[in-house]
Amino acid sequence: MAVRPVVMALSRSGEATAHKVAQALGAQVHGREGRVDAADAFFGNALDHARDLFAAGTPLIGVCASGILIRGVAPLLSDKRAEPPVISVSDDGGVVVPLLAGHRGANRLARQISEALGGVAAVTTAGDVAMGVALDEPPAGYALANPEDAKGAMAAMLGGAGVQVQGKNIFEIESTGSGVDLIVTEAPVAGSEAALVYHPQRFVLGLGCARNADPAEMWTQVEAVLAEAGVAQGAVAAVASIDLKGDEPAMIEVAKRLGVPLRLFIAAELEAETARLENPSEVVFAEVGCHGVSEGAALAMVGSDGSLRVAKRKTLNVTVALGEAVAPLVVLKGRARGTLSIVGIGPGQASWRTPEVSRLVAQAEELVGYGLYIDLLGPLAIGKERSDFPLGGEEARCRYALEQAGQGKNVALVCSGDAGIYAMGALVFELMDRGADEMGVSDAARRVDVVCSPGVSALQGAAARAGAPLGHDFCAISLSDLLTPRDDILRRLKAAAEGDFVIAFYNPVSKTRRTLLAEARVILLKHRPSDTPVMLASSLGRPEEHVRYRRLDALEVDEVDMLTVVLVGSSNSKLAHLGTGPRMYTPRGYARKIDGDLSKQAS
Repeated sequence: MAVRPVVMALSRSGEATAHKVAQALGAQVHGREGRVDAADAFFGNALDHARDLFAAGTPLIGVCASGILIRGVAPLLSDKRAEPPVISVSDDGGVVVPLLAGHRGANRLARQISEALGGVAAVTTAGDVAMGVALDEPPAGYALANPEDAKGAMAAMLGGAGVQVQGKNIFEIESTGSGVDLIVTEAPVAGSEAALVYHPQRFVLGLGCARNADPAEMWTQVEAVLAEAGVAQGAVAAVASIDLKGDEPAMIEVAKRLGVPLRLFIAAELEAETARLENPSEVVFAEVGCHGVSEGAALAMVGSDGSLRVAKRKTLNVTVALGEAVAPLVVLKGRARGTLSIVGIGPGQASWRTPEVSRLVAQAEELVGYGLYIDLLGPLAIGKERSDFPLGGEEARCRYALEQAGQGKNVALVCSGDAGIYAMGALVFELMDRGADEMGVSDAARRVDVVCSPGVSALQGAAARAGAPLGHDFCAISLSDLLTPRDDILRRLKAAAEGDFVIAFYNPVSKTRRTLLAEARVILLKHRPSDTPVMLASSLGRPEEHVRYRRLDALEVDEVDMLTVVLVGSSNSKLAHLGTGPRMYTPRGYARKIDGDLSKQAS
């Protein structure tokens, strides 16, 4: 889904303007705490908040001085082709300045905002100023085949070269003679700095295939059908098929190579197109419930006014048809495959949340998770559909997230720390790996696209606060016996103690489980010194964060809770007592090298 813009209001003097902008764009208002009265969400630090939104790929409009936004996002600037629009608006709404991504939406948004406010859009990109258009940002429904040539073409036009429009005048620009050609065509025409080629995206590839068909076979057939039709790849708006094929690698690969969405239809929707099929099949009907997949999907996408440009072309394992709409396809029919993003938000603070996780959360339609974890997302969660589950509802949480994604939605399953470390990642795949008769999930849920994004684990967060306790071999052990037999936990404890690993204990205690941590202490004391350093880190990354150190023989269960990570050093771990306090580290062996060098110097 497209990410909606956010309007940042930093003061009461600009608050009314911010709400006008938000109303014009259908956007949220995020306001500075204590300085703005009404907003959808509030933030404390403007620079941090702008940085978080930018990292998430959220179009950002700040009713504030341009410098605030510039300083906020500057550390993250890298690839202008991937950065979201950033726009500043004066408090009175009189001036609207697109700062970043001018040709990727910022100039268009700036003009839309200025019209709503009666202000001036201070567009500074050369092409827009000189010609009133951005040749690398064609209207919706058109694709520029050679965007790498746009800069050179615009430079030539600014230098006095003429322009000649061939085909539909999508920019409403006057032809002034030879120099640069603007070619609008469905055909596969080669472009250059002297010829920009635009394709109207009026075509849809309807695909069908045997289970696990070879992607190379499918792609070869797609190329053959497009060549037969004389249609460029850039004129394809989407790939379509029946929902039963939503997870076919061959279809997914075609959509990826063309850079277009994969859209899916249920059998009844495709069966409604039977009267228009050129090659209806009783065999296909008996197998999937409709008389044609590739032709039916293509026709369903292009609508009742559309038609088949190329009827079904078949190889041993794949079928391909090409549908043609009467106009470029801006709104796509069917539904998406469905995506489940399993995201780890880190210990809690926004600065420890990865940009990729922030982006996936921003793109999600629905957030699913333990309520506290969703709350920790702060403004990123505002305005989104959310489904909160209690602690202990892990299986229900994962099932629900998968089934929602199976309906074609973009869902984010929100976990703390890293989603693959003692969190929901493994359970998601376990449910998908089970059959329906084994308490698995529906076939639709098993076909969704699952994206796993790494997060900063509690183990890493605690280690960073301590210093470098994981400088040598380490392991992590969960002391929860709800899902793991107690004997297995004790066996692993003994092995880790004998192996002299640094150990991170997850789920060290609960309200009803208080003995395993004490047993772990007894086991460890048999294999390492009594003064082995232990770090207790609670509520990492949150205002109530509490870090303290204990000797192993003085570790008390009563000062540990479920929000505490317990890091027990190896026999080599040490506490360095520095001016800023103790720091825990585990040498890797460099001391022997240093001591050896000292010995050489002494001799």
